[in-house]
Amino acid sequence: MKQLKGRVAVVTGAASGIGLAMARRFAADGMKLVMADIEAGPLARALAEIQAGGAQAISHRVDVMAEDQVNALADAAFGHFGAVHVLCNNAGVAAPALRTRAWESTIADWQWILNVNLMGVLYGVRAFVPRMLAGGDEGHIVNTASVAGLLTGANPYHVSKHGVSCLTEGLYKDLKLMGARVSASVLCPGLIRTGILEAERNRPSSFGPPTDIAAQSDDVKRWAAAFRSSLEAGYEPAQVADAVAEAIMADRYYVIPAQPFLQDLIRTRMQDIIEQRNPTIAAPPA
Repeated sequence: MKQLKGRVAVVTGAASGIGLAMARRFAADGMKLVMADIEAGPLARALAEIQAGGAQAISHRVDVMAEDQVNALADAAFGHFGAVHVLCNNAGVAAPALRTRAWESTIADWQWILNVNLMGVLYGVRAFVPRMLAGGDEGHIVNTASVAGLLTGANPYHVSKHGVSCLTEGLYKDLKLMGARVSASVLCPGLIRTGILEAERNRPSSFGPPTDIAAQSDDVKRWAAAFRSSLEAGYEPAQVADAVAEAIMADRYYVIPAQPFLQDLIRTRMQDIIEQRNPTIAAPPA
């Protein structure tokens, strides 16, 4: 897509962080917006900001864990604007004790994080892509994974993001093999200054209580503190949004706005695979 002006973009997780930054960038590019989020108050404020800047935009509250709500989002977007050209399946969550061992995370953690991060993306693909293809216009799907989706960890977050990476690459290949005018990108941000570690404010009670960091092992507590500090010193969400817009216009699949040391870790992992050598063990954070 060489031209974004006048096109319609749908962004989930649009009330804050990377999602709000993408909405701002798309609005600056002259796009029409459908902003979706689970938090009604922040979503209303984000919509007011975008509209105050002169953009045509609507909002729709949605819990991406519920397929019927994602389908309703698609109905609202196509019903209001008549078409969707860019879909950003961006909503995602993480627990503060993100880096746990496979047997230490509760099943409720696994279910909640996988339902939002992976199934939410799948529901978005299922709800929007058939209609985008039927419309016959050019379009682009951006699925938010993470650097965690290119590296590894036996925890719900890494596994969910690997699923998004796999799903998106398969989607990209399927669309190209069809000769479709719709393409896809996987977004794999590194350390970004967002509130991802506060995501449990939206955790349904059916998935158990929020994480008690004090009850975690010393290793997990140290890692959580180091990770929080790294996020606070991370890249601004606007940098990610700029990379996304540029990738859409260039039809570039991989979008990896990540710190150099993370890109080095990705490179090492890929080389491990190519050479069929045992995985390199990175040093834990200090």
